[in-house]
Amino acid sequence: MTEPKIEITEELVRALLQDQHPDLAGLPIREVEGGWGNQMWRLGDDLAVRMPRTQEAPDLLRNECRWLPVLAPRLPLPVPTPARIGEPSERFPRLWSVMTWVHGEPLDHATITRGDHAADALAGFLSALHVEAPAEAPASADRGDHPKNCTGGFENFLRAIAPGGFAPDVREVRDVWADAAAAPEWEGPLVWLHGDLHPANVVVSDGTLSGVIDFDALFAGDPAWDLAAAWLLLPAGSVSRFFEVYAHADEATIRRARGLAAMKSLFLILMGQNGDRGLPGGKPAWGPAGRAALDRVLTSDVLSPTA
Repeated sequence: MTEPKIEITEELVRALLQDQHPDLAGLPIREVEGGWGNQMWRLGDDLAVRMPRTQEAPDLLRNECRWLPVLAPRLPLPVPTPARIGEPSERFPRLWSVMTWVHGEPLDHATITRGDHAADALAGFLSALHVEAPAEAPASADRGDHPKNCTGGFENFLRAIAPGGFAPDVREVRDVWADAAAAPEWEGPLVWLHGDLHPANVVVSDGTLSGVIDFDALFAGDPAWDLAAAWLLLPAGSVSRFFEVYAHADEATIRRARGLAAMKSLFLILMGQNGDRGLPGGKPAWGPAGRAALDRVLTSDVLSPTA
């Protein structure tokens, strides 16, 4: 849960910079809308300060700072990388970071108009990311399970959505989930995953994907958790193109990914309705993004291996 008693203000951020990174303290600072576990502040044109809001966030931030410099050089889209580390102090008792800024507009406030280009970009990015992770790669406490082990969460999201919030065929949604839960488990090596690909965690420029942000859920696991992004991020008609380019997802993985996309779509819809759950300003843009993604899940014809 968030801890509002730790008020993160511009004055605090500037004081921390002055204490620990005085060469950056004179740069313009402005708060960035959004953020879940971390509050974000734009620092000049090319940097961002990430200030953990929750008790868990500093550990996740450590993962970002440890592994993004390893992964970033081989990724074909820009990603944030650590520029400085802020140590816990009397002013602020948690680790914090200064990251490079990834230019673009978050997709929950933008639109992809070049669907094929975006599908190619996402497929290329995930193909490069999804390599076998080392034994010391982080695990995830709340992601990575086979869909059959996540049915309770799926049902909770489905029940929690307010009446009238969306109007899918609930039977069809459950059918997609049941098919994912019945799919064989991932038998390959655990691969690097972004872990939380949804419209607020990618940026768009010139109508296509231009960067991927917020890697604090980074972990090693089943690629289906990231492949769900094909339905969450890409416009209708581009999902098939994505799997043609990604090329090495088998039928079982696609089935698991589609079910996970349904669950994540429900979560986005729910946050659009109840986005104030500890988050200043809520997440009103997530509702329409989730409804559009769920429509794509339910009308998808990508149900068989592409290679």
